[in-house]
Amino acid sequence: MFHINENYLKLSAGYLFPEIARRVATYAKENPAVAPRIIRCGIGDVTEPLPPAAAHAMRKAIDDLTKHETFRGYPPPSGYDFVRAAIAQGDFRSRGCDIADDEIFLSDGSKPDASAVLEILGVGNRVAITDPVYPVYADTNVMHGNSGPALSSGGYEGFTYLPCTPANDFSPALPSGKVDVIYLCSPNNPTGVVLDRAALTRWVKYARENGALILFDAAYEAFIREDGIPHSIYEIDGAKECAIEFRSFSKVGGFTGVRCGYTVVPKTLHGASNDGTRVSLHGLWMRRWATCSNGVSWPVQCATAALYSPEGRQQTRALTDFYIANAKLLSAACEELGLKTYGAANSPYVWMTCPSGIGSLGSWETFDLLLREAQVVTTPGAGFGKCGEGFIRISAFNSRANVEEVARRLSVLSPSAAR
Repeated sequence: MFHINENYLKLSAGYLFPEIARRVATYAKENPAVAPRIIRCGIGDVTEPLPPAAAHAMRKAIDDLTKHETFRGYPPPSGYDFVRAAIAQGDFRSRGCDIADDEIFLSDGSKPDASAVLEILGVGNRVAITDPVYPVYADTNVMHGNSGPALSSGGYEGFTYLPCTPANDFSPALPSGKVDVIYLCSPNNPTGVVLDRAALTRWVKYARENGALILFDAAYEAFIREDGIPHSIYEIDGAKECAIEFRSFSKVGGFTGVRCGYTVVPKTLHGASNDGTRVSLHGLWMRRWATCSNGVSWPVQCATAALYSPEGRQQTRALTDFYIANAKLLSAACEELGLKTYGAANSPYVWMTCPSGIGSLGSWETFDLLLREAQVVTTPGAGFGKCGEGFIRISAFNSRANVEEVARRLSVLSPSAAR
């Protein structure tokens, strides 16, 4: 009989967000009278319409496909040149980062890219993962064979975990030993905390001295409002020799349903084969895309390029400003209840401490309380790692009216509301 990939059997539980959806569906079925009141601030899905510039470009591109003279078939696997040029100039060269057009690779999102990159890396690399962090980093490495079994205390054997807590301002310390692959995310998902220039400089220095690769997830960089915070790891000298960067249009352009992101793989980045030969990761990534992808559709690429027009820039800034304002409203509501929060200044997420005045509630217990008493869906911090226990993530991706209503309903976390 054929064999399966047994690494999947190591996965400790179902993926976080389907589990949340299951609990919400069960609650709604058992409580049909209040089900219409449920407001979802859990998964980071956008709610606002597409920027008009992107929508107009997409409509025109669809019209192109209805005429012989403008019809398009298979796109280039890594993206049309005009889209890659707009990205390289708009996101990197305008910030002083020397990124070439052909170092940009378009895809259907940064989540699949963060998984697919493991296809060009060898099995057995020692992987460092911040805790708490986006679950995809750990789960895909388990699937790839880079971990041991799940630990009863949480996490997996074989990973080097980098704790991020209030004690270190949620900025991970360098590992005490040598690692091969490092996942960094700034602004961090879920905490919303950013890595400053000094922190990123330390990481780039470590990676270059130890022959390590940094996988830098900048999916939320458009929400950074604090001056002096790097938006790209390539703002740090030497990063082009040790880092791959992932970006997404899901949040900045409202593309969660449209699907588009990209990965930056510099030509100066090299890994080693088993015999020690230096190999270009840019070449491997290009080969991977030529083999495994037929690219991003013409309408989506046209919509993506439109985000870099003057009108598109204004509209995406307004969109991210809207969600940042939502986050600040939620953060203020939590703080009024005596609950410490992090992240809202540079992120669409509020990372909130679980209440201590209404019993000793963990993150899943707080999730259940908010669902049961307030009909508000959040994300339990424990789903992002052991260090996420004791916290809740609240997403600001919602309408202003819903956010204002959630801010009111959070009063169930007040000690006076104890049940």
